Amino acid sequence: MKRYLTIALALSAAMTIRSVMAADDAEANAAELAKKLQNPIANLISVPVQNNWDFGIGSTDAMRFTANVQPVIPFSVGDDWNLITRTIMPIIHADSPVPGGSSTGGFGDIVQSFFLSPKEPVGGWIVGGGPVFLYPSASDDALGVQKWGAGPTAVALKQDSGWTYGMLANHLWSFAGNDSRQEVNATFMQPFFAYTTKTYTTFGLNTESTYDWENNRWTVPLNLTVQQLVKFGSQPVAFTVGGRYYAEKPDGGADWGLRFVVTLLFPK
Repeated sequence: MKRYLTIALALSAAMTIRSVMAADDAEANAAELAKKLQNPIANLISVPVQNNWDFGIGSTDAMRFTANVQPVIPFSVGDDWNLITRTIMPIIHADSPVPGGSSTGGFGDIVQSFFLSPKEPVGGWIVGGGPVFLYPSASDDALGVQKWGAGPTAVALKQDSGWTYGMLANHLWSFAGNDSRQEVNATFMQPFFAYTTKTYTTFGLNTESTYDWENNRWTVPLNLTVQQLVKFGSQPVAFTVGGRYYAEKPDGGADWGLRFVVTLLFPK
């Protein structure tokens, strides 16, 4: 009897230890996933659908809705490098910014970036760089620039003790397209700062600033967001809500906006 009791206790202890280890592994995986979410060039397939509402546009205080579908797909290049593609495909509905005008909707211009990134940090920094392309894919003249464009892009960030900070930037020049439309010559800068808690909640602050060199003007939205990582069965999903204030804008630009993002994650 004692022998069977000993065996039962040993099996129970082994199952308890295994359960604790599995829970620890799941927690570690979730923590790593939450960390990768804050890295725009992480070795992680993700599909964010970023919904943006901008208000106070033009003399009619019009609203513009933009749903950016932004798949991020990494590819391994040898033992030491990754190639990460980031594509922004906008779907837009825009009210008329002038009295008596009509609203319009459809696809906007696609922007696609390619980052070649070392698999290991360089001096503690995660870095990447490569080309960025602008495709004139807009379904309506009012929703795009009707120009082909290209230029360089780069990102550098550091992650430590739940903190993530860094910058993503690019510059686009147009090189072909509709000659009657203005040339594209624009610099985009996105400094970002975020903190992720032990419950996988992330508080973020960034700007998505653009300087238009053709018209010598800034557009500077300040974004404040809260993100939560959850799981539906085996599928990890991140939800993000936030708001923004336009610290600098062209005449007739938006005053403020809201953001809601659903990000599907596909860990390897």
